[in-house]
Amino acid sequence: MNSQSEEDYLKALYHLEMEFDSVSTNSIADYLDMKPSSVTDMLKKLAEKKFINYQKYKGTSLTKKGKLIALSIIRKHRLWETFLVDKLGFGWDQVHIIAEQLEHIKSEELIKNLDNFLGNPKYDPHGDPIPNKDGEIEKMNQKLLVELKASQKGIITGVKKGTASLLNYLDKEKVKLGDSIKVIEILEFDGTYIVEINKRKLTFSEKICQNLLLETND
Repeated sequence: MNSQSEEDYLKALYHLEMEFDSVSTNSIADYLDMKPSSVTDMLKKLAEKKFINYQKYKGTSLTKKGKLIALSIIRKHRLWETFLVDKLGFGWDQVHIIAEQLEHIKSEELIKNLDNFLGNPKYDPHGDPIPNKDGEIEKMNQKLLVELKASQKGIITGVKKGTASLLNYLDKEKVKLGDSIKVIEILEFDGTYIVEINKRKLTFSEKICQNLLLETND
């Protein structure tokens, strides 16, 4: 059984590999706020378990085995975030730290039932894709609101940059995941969008439109 610390390292490596082909020890140390010497010790342990490819001074990468574990942790994290927002009424900006604790629960049966209970969501509240039980991430036609034109429609799936102020604003306006949205008008002089959500007309600034993610049929 993997320790929580090992899982945190594998998840960190997965995220860092999205930016770098080979991840340096210092990059991992910065990401996890750890000392490079402590990171080196853990990398050696993970390499012994065949979770990573590690050579001193040459960078680190996940093996297939390590990547599957990382995706499993990310899957649990994002499912718990979705549960906390959709079912327990937590704000979008509150759930990350709680999900960090819940993601280490080992029961696969619990996570399977949680996924089914939530309706097998494709995205978490922040718009990040949720891997399935096999570690696969389904590609969907996701766009930013700012990419839509007048009369186009979509389903809200998350936010690109979930700053607390933006998430709080959306909560205040009762805008939530799964809501249908239609562009009524775009004001040319400042990029403001007038939209309809749940039979309500709302006005969104260009900045909000640049961060609100939608699933569309286009």
